[in-house]
Amino acid sequence: MPLRMSTLFLRTLRDDPADAEVASHRLLVRAGYIRRSGPGAYTWLPLGLRVKNRVEQIVREEMDAIGGQEVQFPALLPKEPYEATGRWEEYGDALFRVQDRKGADFLLAPTHEEMFTLLVKDHYSSYKDLPTYLYQIQTKFRDEARPRAGLLRVREFIMKDSYSFTVDDAGLDQAYADHRGAYLRIFDRLGLAVVPVQAQAGAMGGSRSEEFLHPSPIGEDTFVESDAGFRANVEAVTTVPPAALDEAAIAALPAAEVKDTPDSTTIAALVDVANQLAPRGEGGSWTAADTLKCVVLTAVLNGNERRQFIVAVPGDRDVDLKRLEAGIGELLEVAGEPGVEQATEADLARHPSLVKGYIGPNNESGLPFFVDPRIVTGTAWITGANALQQHVFGLVAGRDFQWDGVIEATEVRDGDPAPDGSGPLRTRRGIEMGHIFQLGRKYAEALDLKVLDQNGKQVVVTMGSYGIGVTRAVAALAESHHDQKGLAWPRAIAPADVHVVATGKGEEIFAAAEQLVGDLEAQGLTVLYDDRKKVSAGVKFSDVELIGIPTSVVVGRGLADGVVEVKDRATGEAQSVEVAGAAAAIAGLVRSA
Repeated sequence: MPLRMSTLFLRTLRDDPADAEVASHRLLVRAGYIRRSGPGAYTWLPLGLRVKNRVEQIVREEMDAIGGQEVQFPALLPKEPYEATGRWEEYGDALFRVQDRKGADFLLAPTHEEMFTLLVKDHYSSYKDLPTYLYQIQTKFRDEARPRAGLLRVREFIMKDSYSFTVDDAGLDQAYADHRGAYLRIFDRLGLAVVPVQAQAGAMGGSRSEEFLHPSPIGEDTFVESDAGFRANVEAVTTVPPAALDEAAIAALPAAEVKDTPDSTTIAALVDVANQLAPRGEGGSWTAADTLKCVVLTAVLNGNERRQFIVAVPGDRDVDLKRLEAGIGELLEVAGEPGVEQATEADLARHPSLVKGYIGPNNESGLPFFVDPRIVTGTAWITGANALQQHVFGLVAGRDFQWDGVIEATEVRDGDPAPDGSGPLRTRRGIEMGHIFQLGRKYAEALDLKVLDQNGKQVVVTMGSYGIGVTRAVAALAESHHDQKGLAWPRAIAPADVHVVATGKGEEIFAAAEQLVGDLEAQGLTVLYDDRKKVSAGVKFSDVELIGIPTSVVVGRGLADGVVEVKDRATGEAQSVEVAGAAAAIAGLVRSA
């Protein structure tokens, strides 16, 4: 049966929703695919569900093709498995925690590693049962602090997550390769360009990790690439440090000297003062790259504990909080991946020995002190002297100050060298569409998932984890397939194959359109039929462009000449097709496309 516009649960909008920031949000709402239900939550309407279901079907087909088997877990889960792996606390405020009427703790699952692990533990006990790949397409929940951009940053979303269970690392390598290939085929079939990049495992744990990013100016992820093929999320980029000096070279450096530097609480002001009061030798001048700024930051642990630390970075670089978050948990010896933010005035008040604007190494705060990889032994800096209106010149790393650890702390910029030596990097923005991890044995060890190997010895099972954002894929496709007039869906995921529009007042037009719709369905095509009789042709044409079905057919004035107009939504190309045999001709166009 065709979808009839006269009865379809659909109301298109002429104006953009007030809260829409990006094209996908604006157009999916205006075209009647989704409606906002609350902050970070959306209702899927009939057309939207058809698109989402087609995305899911492609995902299922490719997962099944590599031997995946679909299961379905509840979204409401008990606390205990997540306590066993430490993630009940590690997730912090991002976790939706609830209690039943008896006071027992539950959560709305943000991901299901623990449940998959326990399921396999309950079923399998021998290496002969492995490998196995299990997956589900399920609703996930994360208490996003600032939901935005429609389906791209939400609190409730649909994700395909799959897990491989193998007896050893060699099996994991094969499972990882199988899933990686399936992902590339999925995105190709969806018509969604992606770039696989090296990534941090983050709170998931494990070793090897890759993200599949869809290049987009509105993407919240930044990645880098070199001409020779290096690609990585900026959080996974390692800095190429300068060479350290040996003892003899350091011994030849002049002693550090404290100088008065009035009104120089910013790097720009410090550089100006330094060039005025202490000109650099050999006719050069001081720049921000010669300065060392010591930034006080706060790690937010378990949602409420606030722990301050200091990071020293070259003055010409800005701190990148996301890159810091990827490594600070290990340095502070805390579980998970703490959030990092600038220290507040209240945070600073807890450490009165810090002299704001003049903080340097060797301060008396006792706070953990970390440095950017560029701060290597023998490098000399202008930095705070831990006294008002004073900085120290020529403070040498490794000679005059030490540190508690090294951390990737600064932004990655265009022109920075690739860590593999493949040349300068370029930065780009992208939307994360998928993420695959070699989890190893973290969850299996925590939940005691073991099998007997060939020698009858118990071994811990090796796991991989692989996720794709289904609802995010819908948004990304809308972002990359639209124009000023509306959506232009790829054929593989469009809600219908053909949009038939009857324009005019004569009953013969609607009769001819009705006949064509039946003939198209007989050809195996799905049809959206605009059979509304009291709606103007202009409104109908606007809806065609807004809704974005790949092929439209107008049955109207051309009927007098025995033709209908067939138009391609993506290219705008139109052609006249004779009514006699129109269905077969249109079906041919659709299938060839």
